[in-house]
Amino acid sequence: MNLLRKILFPFAILYGFITSIRNFLFDKGFLKSTSFDLPVIAVGNLSVGGTGKTPQIEYLIRLLSDKYKVATLSRGYKRKSEGFVLADENSNAEILGDEPFQFYQKFPNVLVAVDANRTNGIQQLLSQKEKPEIILLDDAYQHRKVKAGFYILLTAYGDLYADDFMLPTGNLRESRSGAERANIIVVTKCPKNLSEEEQNAIRLKLKLSSSQQVFFTFIDYDEEIYSKNERIAVSEVKAESKLLLAGIAKPKPFFDFLKNENDECLTFPDHHHFSDADLESIQSKANGRKIITTEKDYVRLKDSKIVSQLSYLPIKSTFINHQQNFDAAILDYVKENLES
Repeated sequence: MNLLRKILFPFAILYGFITSIRNFLFDKGFLKSTSFDLPVIAVGNLSVGGTGKTPQIEYLIRLLSDKYKVATLSRGYKRKSEGFVLADENSNAEILGDEPFQFYQKFPNVLVAVDANRTNGIQQLLSQKEKPEIILLDDAYQHRKVKAGFYILLTAYGDLYADDFMLPTGNLRESRSGAERANIIVVTKCPKNLSEEEQNAIRLKLKLSSSQQVFFTFIDYDEEIYSKNERIAVSEVKAESKLLLAGIAKPKPFFDFLKNENDECLTFPDHHHFSDADLESIQSKANGRKIITTEKDYVRLKDSKIVSQLSYLPIKSTFINHQQNFDAAILDYVKENLES
């Protein structure tokens, strides 16, 4: 694969040129970006998948939803519906996509919508009887037809955009210069004990402008796993023999956190729709043992034939330091734009 990526280097140069031209046309106003008269916060990344957008969106929901009417708008990747869909009691992961359905289940006071056309999606949300005061755009950093008021760019500690290259040679969706649009950059999936010295080295590598702030987070796991009918301490589950199941972009940290020498790890592609044959294989490999999966996978599997053996482990994004500064930046932006 590495050899093939090197062979495709000319295509990476071409792809980078095309995306740079596109960004230039949006920057100069030759291509239209639509702005809206309410706070719109876009969360995304320069690279393909696996930077922790879902826990970051959930962090923002927790920060904002007690004070404001919040909506999330996602594309609804790999959903089986089309156009604009507003989540309701009839929704499921196939209609919304796994991540939006997870938002809907966890945060009943939040409007959750999907639409590949973010401009139309926002217009539809604003036409609701109880329209939102704030809209969180999930995975919309490259969706420049909407001009968000605030951009949060995520980059994973072990895969910084500064060390990456354009697709297909690397994993970048656009040039590293796209980071200049970000108000805040969050380095995700860091070691919990990342030192100030290491943080400063990353700041230098990212080449921030004077107006940009950078923050460092790590993935924090819940102390319990959850099933349809019970909660069990993670410490207890770690000692058991079990099947660990993941259909996410980068499952290694999840496996490493839970597994012991008697466990089996089963990996599927990101956003995978589990077939009957998949479920038969999973059940066979589990051989009566508990099946532990990610929260994102659980929303696709909770109505399947393996639910009686199935539990999930929630995660959240936790700041290493300066959390109050991050919160203040978001809350200040929202307050200023609600009052203007």
